[in-house]
Amino acid sequence: MKNSKKTLQRALGISFLVLIVIFQSCKKSFLNVNPAGNQAASQFWKTESDATKAVSAMYANLHEWTNIAFASIAVESMGSDDVNKGSTAADAAFMNDFHNFTANSGEGQISDFWGGEYKTINFANQILDNVPAISMDANLKARYLAEAKFVRAWAYFRLVRAFGDVPLRLHVPKAASEYNIPRTPKAQVWAAIETDLTDAASVLPQSYSAADIGRITKGAALALHAKVAMYQKKWSDVLSLTNQVMTLGYTLFPDYEQMFRTNHKNNSESIFEIQCALVPNNPDASNSQYSQVQGVDGSTGGGWGFNVPSASLVASYEPNDPRKDATIIFRGETTPEGDVIPTSGNSTMYNQKSYVPFSLYVSGFNEGCQQNKIAIRYADVLLMNAEANNELGNSAAALIPLEQVRARARGTNNAILPKVTTTDQATLRLAIWNERHIELAMEFDRYFDVIRQGRAQALFGPRGWTAGKNEVWPLPQNEIDLSAGTLVQNPNY
Repeated sequence: MKNSKKTLQRALGISFLVLIVIFQSCKKSFLNVNPAGNQAASQFWKTESDATKAVSAMYANLHEWTNIAFASIAVESMGSDDVNKGSTAADAAFMNDFHNFTANSGEGQISDFWGGEYKTINFANQILDNVPAISMDANLKARYLAEAKFVRAWAYFRLVRAFGDVPLRLHVPKAASEYNIPRTPKAQVWAAIETDLTDAASVLPQSYSAADIGRITKGAALALHAKVAMYQKKWSDVLSLTNQVMTLGYTLFPDYEQMFRTNHKNNSESIFEIQCALVPNNPDASNSQYSQVQGVDGSTGGGWGFNVPSASLVASYEPNDPRKDATIIFRGETTPEGDVIPTSGNSTMYNQKSYVPFSLYVSGFNEGCQQNKIAIRYADVLLMNAEANNELGNSAAALIPLEQVRARARGTNNAILPKVTTTDQATLRLAIWNERHIELAMEFDRYFDVIRQGRAQALFGPRGWTAGKNEVWPLPQNEIDLSAGTLVQNPNY
């Protein structure tokens, strides 16, 4: 298979290597970082500059291979009914094991996803363990710690919904006994996530100056907390948290298709966006492959053509819904940016939300490396608010945020998308779920949404999804082996 993956140091979930990669901050922005080699821990954690470098490294890690490319596609997207593997039949055929629910504990993408999230947690834990002792500006220190708590919560959110019970590490291990720890019940992991997000939201600013746009905000902490509460069906909390986010000034970006383009990064709808950049003269720092692995394959597009939309997704749209053409690149079309997609190729469709216009590709750099990944946006918050209102018996109130999302979808095309008017709880619940499906398609939420809604057997069963097993993925076998049995496999794997 194609593989331009860089050599990565991996923080194992069991051995949990004490690793930090230091980055020099570019003068223009904390987001543009250049590798500066490794700095000995004994010489680090001394100054405010050290704290800044560590936080920049934590952000840069969010867009590395195991966090944003194949492992994420396999674990968070490939089980969905919205996607197919893509590329040629033989290329990365292991992705089909995730689509057909035959992936086992030895699958490399399982191991990569697990290791990538614990590596992220390690970055955050090193900041949380070491920055408090640094003599530096108190407000900046508090903000850095809050940013690290959010990142740790984000990684654990991804882990717990993928695996259920996982080892909970809130500090860098020091004693030998702290390395090999058992799985923590998921209820305790959810509670730790919520504590981190509550702490983060109490400190983080609502917005930043231009140089720091893209950093984690109060709104991001509240919105992720709402999502965490939604997975636990804590509807009163979901309602309270989304109501708070809805007072912070976010608005739906008027053009659904353009919201995802690189010239509209960090727009009015974006709440948490993983920052990716093309750093001039530095391909190694420009290492995001989120767009590349999903891009139009062949000589024209330059992408790898994985994680492509399915015929099932196409059939799910209401007639004339403009979000279909804004979400899916079809063979033979000309994109709004003027790229002509050839009529022949390995796949008939591609993910338009990860698309970067071909004119922005730069020789020597990963195709589309400048494309950010929007992880949480305001439409998601509105739909969580609608779902919470409906579950709490406030069906009339649920219609208001639901209509906001549908009204934006109509847009300037005057698409005929009728208002949802039912106040019957069961009927409205399905309408909200359908809206989440369409609005957030190809954004790595559909698979876990269907599971939490209790519909996986009906929707995924024909492909092999089995209740009592496939609610979670298997733990990596190499981690179980390294633990000498301390880690116990999920049932029926």
